[in-house]
This record gives sequence, structure tokens and C-alpha cells, in this order.
Amino acid sequence: MTAAEVFMNDAAYVSGHFTNRAARISMVMGRVLIVDDEKHVRKTVGLALTQGGYEALEAADGEEAIAVIQSCPTDFSIQVIICDIELPKMHGHDLIAFIRAKLPSVPVIALTGYPDVHGATSLFKQGVVDYLIKPAQAQTLLDAVRRAIGEQALQE
Repeated sequence: MTAAEVFMNDAAYVSGHFTNRAARISMVMGRVLIVDDEKHVRKTVGLALTQGGYEALEAADGEEAIAVIQSCPTDFSIQVIICDIELPKMHGHDLIAFIRAKLPSVPVIALTGYPDVHGATSLFKQGVVDYLIKPAQAQTLLDAVRRAIGEQALQE
């Protein structure tokens, strides 16, 4: 094989690699920020979202979530935030208030291991679009994210 043929094969491989990578990136259905202090919950929810076609970002507490939100460039949008309520450093209600002020059009889904009717009512008044109880099934999570993105698109 000549040097030119080797180069052409390598160029085709690299071009195909970037084309495949670009296709995978363009197929992402949206970015979801998962805020939960339990690592196994973040990883499990993230896996379900990734398998469902979403890009999953993670934060272990409210302060980390705020840092992620504030560090995102304007062209890097988060479509949905899944937020635990019982978080260290900053309670979920306070984080949701921040999100509503900073990203008013981004839907928030509450995910909690401590279901409470009064708490749920308060969260819906804060603008939460869905309230899921841990452990949520993968399909339930995906359905909630799809609904949230769909409702957001209708409001725009």
C-alpha cells in the first residue's frame, strides 16, 4: 500500500469517526441536569436518560447545581432539571427557587424519597412540572422528561 493510500484510508477513518460522533451528538434529545446527593441515584437516572437518548449532567448538591448552571455558556442549554428535595448544603426548595429565577423556562421535575402531599403541593406552586418518588422506574423518568420538554416547547 502506498503512502497516499494509507493517508486516504486514515482520512476516511477519521472523517467517518467525526461524522459518526457528530451524528450521535445531533441525535441527543436534550440535556438533563440531575441533582441528587446519592451517587447511585445520579448514576442510575443518568444511565436511563442516556439510554433514552438524552445527555445527562450531574450535581451532588444545590451549590454544585448552581455552579453547573452558572458555568453553562448561553448556547449550551439544559432542557430539564431533575432535582432531589432533601439535599445537603441547600434544600431542594431553595434550589428550585434559584432555578425559577435564573432559568424560568426550564422545567423542573422533583424526585424524592420522602413523599409528602403538602411538600408536593408547595413544589407545584413553585413551578415544578412533575413529582416522582424514588425509586422511579426508567420508563417513568423518560416519560416525565419527554412531557416536560414537550410542554416547554408548546410554551415557547
